[in-house]
Amino acid sequence: MSGSAGEVARLFLKLGVIAFGGPAAHIALMREEIVRRRRWVTDERFLDLVGMANLIPGPTSTEVSIYLGYVRAGWPGLIAAGVCFIAPAMLLVLALAWLYVRYGATPSAAAALYGITPVIIAIVAHALWALGRTAVKGLVLAAIGVAVLALALAGVNVLVLLLGGGVVMVLLRAAPRRATAAAAMVATLGTPALALGQAAVSLSTLFFTFLKIGAVLYGSGYVLLAFLRSDFVDRLGWLTDRQLLDAVAVGQFTPGPVFTTATFIGYLVAGWAGALLATLAIFLPSFVFVAVSYPLLPRIRGSRWMSAFLDGVNVAAVGLMAAVTWQLARAAIMDAFTAALAVVAGVLLLRTRLNSAWLVLGGAAAGLLLSLSRSAA
Repeated sequence: MSGSAGEVARLFLKLGVIAFGGPAAHIALMREEIVRRRRWVTDERFLDLVGMANLIPGPTSTEVSIYLGYVRAGWPGLIAAGVCFIAPAMLLVLALAWLYVRYGATPSAAAALYGITPVIIAIVAHALWALGRTAVKGLVLAAIGVAVLALALAGVNVLVLLLGGGVVMVLLRAAPRRATAAAAMVATLGTPALALGQAAVSLSTLFFTFLKIGAVLYGSGYVLLAFLRSDFVDRLGWLTDRQLLDAVAVGQFTPGPVFTTATFIGYLVAGWAGALLATLAIFLPSFVFVAVSYPLLPRIRGSRWMSAFLDGVNVAAVGLMAAVTWQLARAAIMDAFTAALAVVAGVLLLRTRLNSAWLVLGGAAAGLLLSLSRSAA
């Protein structure tokens, strides 16, 4: 059954406005609208597309939207679905980035962010726990995850570790004896020479850095943190850990894909042009991958080697998330108050189905209340 790009655009614009709660919630909303209400595809076809989105790099829920647009209305639908799903979040993040740059240094904004950042640590840690239980399917994968965690903390390049985890699992599947040598090779690669200059912010460097991230990032949007910290905090020195946490907080509070964190960072380092270039760069590979991979769906899903590679990449992504969570927690949890906020947020995430946006708002309110009580004392 075919349709028009217009109906695809209208539906995904609506979803882009209301899609809070992360990729799993986004995909559930798409199923409700597209499978149950509109019957554009069957459940079986929908699951095929979700599985395919997990096989390619990039933001999973955004790629599911692009696939669904392609199925419904061909190339025009592919572009309409992706752009309309991304645009509301991008515009909202851009507005918040402008407010952050203009008012972020005020006492009230600082107090709100003081309460928000430990909540973000709890949200990321909760996602890490859930993803870890899915990714660690045995002792070998657990060992790869621990090794990636240790190497990431030692400063080995994020991309090397992510792809190295996949390569090790493929070699294990092909010939178990080669795995030890492969692991040693990954450990000794260290940080490749990717530096493009650290002095002034270069728009071309900004664009190609986000293009690289969009082209190679597997797993949850939270894995994005590891890449952002490696590139923008450690390598380029354009952001501090605190600014990175603030960018993630904005990504949590807004609907749509977490990858619009790139919009916020682009604006922080290079204004409006930086925001638009960063957004284009990080999402562009997803459109290309969907267009190229859709005809290959049956063969890719059945590949034994691709399955092994993705097992390794996914567990490496969990190891990277663990490393960056530890590093960012040191910047966010500074005293008993922020530690208590992180613990309370963690307990609520484990025991309730509360949307993370409400937790972020609660953290902001707690920070503001503490600031007011100190001012009144």
